[in-house]
Order: sequence, then C-alpha cells, then structure tokens
Amino acid sequence: MSAAVETMDMHNDVQYNGNGERNGVIRALLTDLYQITMAYAYWRSGKMNSVATFDLYFRKNPFSGEFTIFAGLEECMKFLENFHFTSCDIEYLKSVLPSSTEPEFFDYLANLTTNDVTVHAIEEGTIVFPKVPLLIVEGPLAIVQLMETPLLNLVNYASLVATNAMRFRLAAGPNKQLLEFGLRRAQGPDGGLSASRYCYLGGFDGTSNVLAGKMFGIPVRGTHAHAFVTSFATLSDIKDRTLKQKDGSRVVDFIDVCSKWCSKLAPVLGFLTDQVNEGELAAFVTYAQAFPNGLVALIDTYDVIRTGLPNFCIVAMALHELGYRAIGIRLDSGDLSYLSTTVRQTFKLVADTFNVPFFEKLMIVASNDINEETIHSLNQQGHEIDSFGIGTHLVTCQKQPALGCVFKLVDIDGKPRIKLSEDVEKVTLPGKKIAYRLYGNKGNALVDLIKKPEEQPPHVNERTLCRHPFQESKRAYVMPAKVEKLHKVFWDHGKLVQPLPSLSEMRMKAMESLKTIRQDHKRTLNPTPYKVSVSSNLYTFIHELWLESAPIGELS
Repeated sequence: MSAAVETMDMHNDVQYNGNGERNGVIRALLTDLYQITMAYAYWRSGKMNSVATFDLYFRKNPFSGEFTIFAGLEECMKFLENFHFTSCDIEYLKSVLPSSTEPEFFDYLANLTTNDVTVHAIEEGTIVFPKVPLLIVEGPLAIVQLMETPLLNLVNYASLVATNAMRFRLAAGPNKQLLEFGLRRAQGPDGGLSASRYCYLGGFDGTSNVLAGKMFGIPVRGTHAHAFVTSFATLSDIKDRTLKQKDGSRVVDFIDVCSKWCSKLAPVLGFLTDQVNEGELAAFVTYAQAFPNGLVALIDTYDVIRTGLPNFCIVAMALHELGYRAIGIRLDSGDLSYLSTTVRQTFKLVADTFNVPFFEKLMIVASNDINEETIHSLNQQGHEIDSFGIGTHLVTCQKQPALGCVFKLVDIDGKPRIKLSEDVEKVTLPGKKIAYRLYGNKGNALVDLIKKPEEQPPHVNERTLCRHPFQESKRAYVMPAKVEKLHKVFWDHGKLVQPLPSLSEMRMKAMESLKTIRQDHKRTLNPTPYKVSVSSNLYTFIHELWLESAPIGELS
C-alpha cells in the first residue's frame, strides 16, 4: 500500500461507528519516538521478551480536589485489540531511525501482538486516588514499553475532563440540568468528541455535539444563537404567517395571535409595545413556527428585561393558545442571579394572571462562560436557573490542563524495581500489587489499601493495619464492614475477558461511586485527603528496597 493511500485510510479511520468504536489515529504508531528507540535497544540486547510489569497511576488529584474519576479504559482495550504496526508504519520508521538500525528489528515490529499481555484495571467510572494503579500492564518488556504513550494519552484527558464534569455536577447539585456546549472551544475535533463523551460519564445530562450524540448515544440539546435573532429586522421578514393548531383543527395567522398577546401582556408586565424589538419578536415567532413544542429563546440579544423577556412571553402565550407549550429561555450574559430571579418572577406573574400554572415552571438556562466558581457564587447569591450550558471551562479544563498520569516499571522477570527521587511523591511503589477499598459501617469508603499479591486480602470485621507508604508514624487499624477488590483482569491472552459497560452504565457507576466518598473529601474548600495506605509487609518491603537501591555517601 502506498504512503498516500495509507494516509487516506488513516484519516478515514478516525471516524467512529455507532458503538463509539474508534481506530486509525489510536494505533501503535501514536507514540513517542523514544519508545521505538528503547524497543530497538531492548531487542538488540535480547531483553525484549523479559516479563515486565508497569503501573499506570497519577500522583495528585486535579483541581485542588481530593478525588478523580477513572475514565478511558474502554478505549485502552480497543487499542490493545488493534495494536499492530502496518507495512506503511514500518516503512516510515525505516525513514526516521538511523540507517544502522538492523533490518530484522523491523520484521520484529511487524509481527508484534498483544497475545502475551495481561492488563489488570479498575472499573471505568470508579472514584480513584493517587498512587493506586489504574492499569497494571504485564507482558514482554518491549511491547509493554511501546504501549506507554498511547495508554497515557487515552487515560489522562478522559479522567481529567470526567472529573471536571463531576465537580460541576457537585457544584450545581443533583437536580439541575447540565449541558456540555464545548465543541467550538475544544482542542480539535477529537478533543471535542472526547470531551462530550467523558463529560457525560462525569454526570452531565447532554451535549450540543451532534456527532457525539450519534456515536455515543448522548442526548443532544441546543437552541439558537444571537445571529438567528439579529438576522431578522421586522415582522415582514416572515414569509409564512401561519401555524397549525396542535390538534390539527385549523390553521391560524400566528402573527395576529402574537399581536393580540402583545396587547394583553403589555399592561401586566409593564412594557411599551413600541419599545420591544420587532426583529427579535420576528425571530422568536419564526423559531416557534419551526419548533412549536420546543421553543427555548435566547433573550439577551438586545435587552433582557425591556424586550427579550416580553417578546418570549408574547410568543409563549400565543403557542399556548394553539395548544403548544414553550420550554423556556436562555441567558448568555449579564447578572445571572438577578436576571434569572426577575425572569422567574415574570413567569409567575403571567401564570397567576392568566391561570396558566405551567408558565411559572418554564425552564431558565444560563450559558455565560460559566465555571465551577460561578456556580458556587450563584448558589450563595440565590438564583432561579434550571439548566447550565457549560463550554470553555469544562472541556479545556482551564483550571488544570493535565492530570499527570505516569507509567512506571515496577517489576521485571519477578524482580521488583523502584524509582527513587528527592521528591518523595515521585518515589514508586515497587513490585506487583493489588488494591482493596475498605468501607465503614455507614457505607463510606475509609481507605484504599495496597498489598502484595501473595498476601491474604483484608477480611470483613477483622482488624487490618494500614500504613502510609513513606511516613513511619502514620498508621491506623481499620476494621472494615465491607471489602472491595479494586483490580480485575480485563485483558488476557490477546482477548478482552470482561464485558465493557455502556456509556450510560459507566455514568451511573461514577455517580454511585461518588456517593461512597465522604462529603469532606468532595467539598470545594480545603477537602480532606482520602487515605491511600499499604500493608505492613509492603511498607517494610518498600523501605528495604529503597535502602538497597540508594547509594551510600561518604564524608571526607
């Protein structure tokens, strides 16, 4: 296959199918060059088939918080299913590696598979914490090393943006609708699609991203832009004045019905009929004709109180007369607390005056460059917003642009490995491990406990010693009411061995997992750190290997 054809195939493969599967860009060649050069050095030294174990984990929770949502596992499994170097990949690597590279290495690359790789992982959607491995990848050293960059790429952003979404959910509360509006501000098409997918996993209710809706089954939502309003100047811009009554019994002049309601509402709401913007009214009329059961009007193009709100009420009451119901309004600027409260008061006034109870409950949507702090501030001020449309601060994770997952070698051929650092946070936990979550009597998670695989798991109602990995004095006994093993085998002998849940099921998993974490771990200001501990045996092992591996200085 020619390079040109291969390039075309790659661009075509970027598309997703109806099940959200992806390939093409997520491929073996999506890696850093040093992974290839290390693989060559491993191969040349005969070390490529040494059995290595790598842990993928992060060192610190994002956004100054104390929890993270694990996301991206499904994509990692699909990457493993499709892991191979194409003939075109091999030709390209021949062009970038030194001419002294032995030709047999390229034959080796061409025949690589994941048949000898095993992956233990935590379930996607689970609340996770620093130092606990999200993925434990075991297999031939060169192959697993080649997977480092793509696996980190698939987990880092997915977990970061899902966590960001969940923080917005916590700020807004369980009953507010959250909509992701970030496609236009996302980092490219793939960033936009990933954001829509993982924001939904993190607790959002829908997206404006139509392609994401098709591919992942996410509810899609949207209204209209300011351009739609400003494209109309007068009611004469409307070519068809009619709208069929909902029961189909007759077709009426909808503009005449709106004019009637303008006269009725003016004295009630206190607006001047000659001061409302006629072009805005024409835009609302036109949109209502197109979507009589789905009118959500953007009312801040000119002036919310003097023209936008009156024009919406006119059209909404005209729709009601014909048997339809408007949905609500959207605010995209201004003092959202004051404006939403004023809008709600107006809706109540119309409801009471004309005996239309539903009008009081019409939806108020806000979408003014909202971040997490904005929602907390609105909660303190008081507001009447039912739904938040959130874009830039959500999908770009402006508060923290990266999670910082790492992929560290912890064992090779049964010999544990440790990476030391003057920064204790960067010292690795050596050897193969398995993690458990211990719960208290009230169902709250108390601690994550990491043990060596050969150790007995913690038992319910039996006292277990939990130690800080590095600080000798920090230790505590825990008598768990429930013990959950966090790691499961997901990939073994070239096959997926666990069923992958749907996106909706992962979303539910995330919401349920969050409920098990105490409120003080989830609060915005000074959250309490969640404890991640090691067993007494693992603690001793870590420190013995640390002393064995660290060079001894000499004073002179």
